[in-house]
Amino acid sequence: MALDHYKLLGRSGLRVSPLSLGTMTFGSEWGWGADGDEARRIFDLYVDRGGNFIDTSVNYTDGGAERLLGTYIGDKRERIVLATKFTMAREPGNPNSGGNHRLNIVRSVEQSLSQLGTDRIDLLYVHAWDMTTRPDEVMRALDDLVRSGKVLYLGICNTPAWLVAQMQTLADIRGWSPFVALQIEYSLVERTVEHELLPMAAALGLGVLPWSPLGGGVLTGKYSLVDVEDSREAAVSASRKGVIASSGHLNERAIEIAQEVKAVAEEAGTTPSRVALAWTLANPTVVSPIVGARTLAQAEDNLGALDLVLTPEQVTRLDRVSAPGKIFPGRFTQRPLVQQLIFGGAAVEHRD
Repeated sequence: MALDHYKLLGRSGLRVSPLSLGTMTFGSEWGWGADGDEARRIFDLYVDRGGNFIDTSVNYTDGGAERLLGTYIGDKRERIVLATKFTMAREPGNPNSGGNHRLNIVRSVEQSLSQLGTDRIDLLYVHAWDMTTRPDEVMRALDDLVRSGKVLYLGICNTPAWLVAQMQTLADIRGWSPFVALQIEYSLVERTVEHELLPMAAALGLGVLPWSPLGGGVLTGKYSLVDVEDSREAAVSASRKGVIASSGHLNERAIEIAQEVKAVAEEAGTTPSRVALAWTLANPTVVSPIVGARTLAQAEDNLGALDLVLTPEQVTRLDRVSAPGKIFPGRFTQRPLVQQLIFGGAAVEHRD
């Protein structure tokens, strides 16, 4: 596989690369990203190899990511599928500078267009559900933007499956623009989305774009059990100081999964990052994992995952060590006795 072996995005006819370039690392305003020169090298590497799917957000590095992209794209604009997001607040203390209401949607889109220096957004995401705005307000406002030509396609991130299904159904019934993409955290250390979000996406025509496919760096193999204990101590210290610490996936189970990823990588003569990405790419619901990098070397490593095909035995090992626990109602309906009661003992082919 290569970056220029394009895939269709959900129920749309839009052709996108099998890896998407994430830009949350573009800009140093948050204290840990790539500076402008390094970000430009990462961008050029991706686009020069045929990559066409760029992911950003109105608030990444306080708008710095979009502004950098606006200077990089130039005459490449028509080759690029440009995706951005709204929801997150852009002005501290202003309650209406964030959220999913019509006012913030319109203002965020106008700000993104200005920061990116473009006349349209190819794919606009709801960044997260705000738990306050009605689904019909969101979907009608998004449809208005599509009809205006400022936005072409719609997606949604980080939202419960039942809400996404409700919104998609509203769009279909009322003839509004539907979602074509679902962006969610998905990796070997975050597989709970397999219970409801992935099946929902497959049924309703949303292409899945996993974010953090390397589990926040855990699956690269750079952490150990010592780091887990250090992380706990840091979290306790932060709690005592009244600081909210990010928990991420740094725990014993994640380290166990990462060790199996490393073992598979050593057998295959490749890197753990490529193994973790190749596992994610193997899921037929997944269209384009989002890979972010702070250095050109990290970007090179990530793109190498497209050349790796895991054996069935390797996939089974990774599936086994990372299998998520069952939840209700699946935990109940999949019991042999319940299956007997549902089907009366007959052999019935199940839908995927």
